[in-house]
Amino acid sequence: MFEIGDYAVCPGHGVGQIVDIEEREMGGATLKFYIVKVIANGMKVMVPTNSENGIRALVDETEVTGVFDVLKDHDVDVDNSTWNRRYREYMLKVKTGSLIEIAEVLRALFLLKQKKNLSFGEKKMLDQCKDLIAQEVSISGGVETVKIKEDIDSCFPNSETAS
Repeated sequence: MFEIGDYAVCPGHGVGQIVDIEEREMGGATLKFYIVKVIANGMKVMVPTNSENGIRALVDETEVTGVFDVLKDHDVDVDNSTWNRRYREYMLKVKTGSLIEIAEVLRALFLLKQKKNLSFGEKKMLDQCKDLIAQEVSISGGVETVKIKEDIDSCFPNSETAS
């Protein structure tokens, strides 16, 4: 499905580039792996080529529109459970790798931030979600990451800008 040089998304890590495809001997069987270099931090990840949810293709324009529709829809209930319960639930959504689910987490954190102070972990997660969205939309659409972050911030006019 992917070739060397293609960009793909590693759920929880962000966008990476396929730098190699290797065969490895494991448990008596020869398996093929994509070697993906994550753009954000340079980390290399090995993903089996036959994995159903190991990596996915970048989003298309329709999905990008859906992400911004989610971010602009502020008519949602904000979760008022304890910060650590919210954090666990949000982390599960981020790890799916779905840009829509990441946008839902980002929206929830931005809206919560308008009502009360976020915990340190929630602030970090807000920044992480914003970075994951900006990076993927930037690469898939050929737009500067800074511009995408400004577009994200513009969806939340009552909030002071997060980094």
